[in-house]
Amino acid sequence: MAAPEVKDVTLAADRPRELLAEKHAAYIAQWQGSSQSYEHVMSEYLCMSGLYWCLTAVDTLDQRDRRLQQGPIVDFVHSCFHTAAGGFGAAPQHDPHLLYTLSAVQILVSYDALRAEEREGVVRYVRGLQLADGSFQGDQWGEVDTRFSFCALATLALLNALPAVRVDAAAEYVLSCMNFDGGFGCGPGSETHAGQIYCCVGALALARKLYRVDADLLAFYLCERQLRSGGFNGRPEKLPDVCYSWWVLSALAVLGRLHWIDAPQLREFVLACQDAETGGFADRPGDMVDPFHTLFGITALALLGEPGLKPVHPIFCMPEDIIRRVVRDPVPLPQRPLPLARPLPAQERQRKQDD
Repeated sequence: MAAPEVKDVTLAADRPRELLAEKHAAYIAQWQGSSQSYEHVMSEYLCMSGLYWCLTAVDTLDQRDRRLQQGPIVDFVHSCFHTAAGGFGAAPQHDPHLLYTLSAVQILVSYDALRAEEREGVVRYVRGLQLADGSFQGDQWGEVDTRFSFCALATLALLNALPAVRVDAAAEYVLSCMNFDGGFGCGPGSETHAGQIYCCVGALALARKLYRVDADLLAFYLCERQLRSGGFNGRPEKLPDVCYSWWVLSALAVLGRLHWIDAPQLREFVLACQDAETGGFADRPGDMVDPFHTLFGITALALLGEPGLKPVHPIFCMPEDIIRRVVRDPVPLPQRPLPLARPLPAQERQRKQDD
């Protein structure tokens, strides 16, 4: 009986093979000042996250101050703060949520623009969302997900306020979501997923409980996500997607197993997802680009050591220079040479040119 065909993509011979940094910076910059467009109105619920994606992408390209206008960005974020509740919404007059609160804090600390009342309110808001079992609900409506555990701890870590919540209880809840394959799902008994692994590994690292994880077993599951195209999927029998380049790589970096994957082949896949005309990254080669995949394509390349990109922190998905400035007690991370920090041998470069 023939083995089932593995879902994957084929990289075109004329694919981009180098990082188109200037095109990506211009692509992101064009999203400024489009608040009256149909696309903006219909995606208003993504505004705060979208700002974070765009800001971090351009900052990783080391073009933030040249491409983006700080004043309008910071003013927008301030306008989304809820004084009574303490958190941030996705846009003005939207309810606060942990997802957008983390994005707002990431933006404001990047610009050193967080106000004292916002800091106090966010700490109060996050504390109020922790439940008896240590988990966190995303907002007042009660949805619980390990994503929110990460958002809560990451937000407080950026504010140097982790003791405001029951950190040990938060870690125990995350550990209760661990599966037989070493991975994590969105809740106890849920299917393992690379995106949730990133959240749970990050949360446990921030809680100083990462030693409770079987690092080799989990890293093996993550490495199994790499397909022949070089890209990663999020779980078995799924197509590769650029965003998983970040979710998988960052978790492997925190676990100290970044060297377990085929870095040059992953780079080929990520670069193939660029649009050589408009700039930006898509989920897969030939698809439509968007800011979400553009951020995670750029930050994945940064984790690999792509020349010209700023180093990125694998837990916070922010440039490391910001984390060094903001976080007083950073999590110790394994130190290993970046997979692409050294030029490829001449024969390997020639082989790739002949593909």
